[in-house]
Amino acid sequence: MATANKNLSNYDKTKLIDAKPFRFGIVVSEWNDKITNGLYQGAVDALLDCGALPENIIRWDVPGSFELIFGSKKMLETQHVDVVIAIGCVIKGETMHFEFVCEGVTQGIKDLNIKFHVPTIFCLLTDNNEQQSIDRSGGVHGNKGTEAAVAALKMIALNQ
Repeated sequence: MATANKNLSNYDKTKLIDAKPFRFGIVVSEWNDKITNGLYQGAVDALLDCGALPENIIRWDVPGSFELIFGSKKMLETQHVDVVIAIGCVIKGETMHFEFVCEGVTQGIKDLNIKFHVPTIFCLLTDNNEQQSIDRSGGVHGNKGTEAAVAALKMIALNQ
């Protein structure tokens, strides 16, 4: 497992741009909200730690992970943000639903990155069970939301 020997919350903010002048969009899936709210909090904490102003962090909720694509697209079109972080969590079940949703969201976020000149960060947990998601949303492996915020800052710098 890629995160087994890595804490997702570790970063060196001296190597990141100052977040103060930028606007951040965060689209959060309501499905598995215990997990997605943890990811959101990790992202916000990291952005604030790097100088982002609270009023420049815009949160929109969508019903599920599949809806992250449309929510992110609308945010890119209407909110004049410098980056969007799409936060979701899909936990494998007994049907093919997991594969279809994960593939669709992955391709949708990729498409947004091709279509728009503003980066969309992929922060979708795709775990086999709830415990793995807990471990990656503020648990023993840190917080993938934090990692997504760091990626957002790096992509803003690249886009300058």
